Amino acid sequence: MGLWRTSESQDRITLALRLPHQFESGLNQMMRVPPILQLPFWLICCLLLSLPVRAQTTLTGPLLQGGLVIGTTTPGASVWQDDQPVRVSRAGTFLIGFDRDMPETSRLRIRYADGATEHRVLPIEQRQYAIQRIRLPDHKVTPMTPQAIGRVRRDSRLLRAARRRDDDRQDFMAGFIWPVTGPISGVYGSQRILNGQKKHPHYGVDLARPTGTPVVAPAAGIVTVAAPDMFYSGGTLVIDHGHQLTSALLHLSELAVRVGDRVQQGQPVGRVGATGRATGPHLDWRMKLRRHQIDPQLLVPPIPGNTP
Repeated sequence: MGLWRTSESQDRITLALRLPHQFESGLNQMMRVPPILQLPFWLICCLLLSLPVRAQTTLTGPLLQGGLVIGTTTPGASVWQDDQPVRVSRAGTFLIGFDRDMPETSRLRIRYADGATEHRVLPIEQRQYAIQRIRLPDHKVTPMTPQAIGRVRRDSRLLRAARRRDDDRQDFMAGFIWPVTGPISGVYGSQRILNGQKKHPHYGVDLARPTGTPVVAPAAGIVTVAAPDMFYSGGTLVIDHGHQLTSALLHLSELAVRVGDRVQQGQPVGRVGATGRATGPHLDWRMKLRRHQIDPQLLVPPIPGNTP
């Protein structure tokens, strides 16, 4: 058994009581000592046993670029990732994530309710990304008209506002399913070359299916965006799963829900399309945690027979 306590206010002094099997023989020897001389030993034991025993903070999930990790800590604790505050539920649940280009380490700081602080340096596995070359109509690659530029800016403002929602729902705890199954035609992180121009990487997973194929909610949540015709993403749904974790379903031909609707995992929410900047009918599923772009494929089992 081990009892430990660290605190910045105590210059990070660590008090520990170890009770291995050798303790039994030591205890037997102590019992032969006159009772008056045993008093200091028992006082020290009582002091150490009175210290609060804190369950270790646990992390579940892949420590790699694009990964999402569920943390569990003690109620009342505060958590920071790379000096940015992280929501912690009343029960001690929190989420951390790692962007496509996350460096090799991420710093986690946990301050417990009693003032003790824990620091961790998380090693982040680095990934290699594919290069994808795509031909599109020129006006979809770089919008030039004032009307097109205005649409892009309005779309961006709407998405940013929706992703600022931050509440203590934990719909993500039930896990995720594929919103549609089919051939994977695009993967997370790939560098997009559009008409010979280097553009932003692809932050989702593309699933090629015919127009009209039903799309379901990958997890329960609240619909925060339901836009039928965004410039780049066409028919767009954003579902908030709590703690600022969102799913975006793009290029839809039909939307079956409205902003403010609560949806359940597996509930039909729209249909596959080729709207916005798309070369053919498919679903682009993206996920974001605060400022981190998350790889959806890391959260669901492989599609049988599919080799992305």
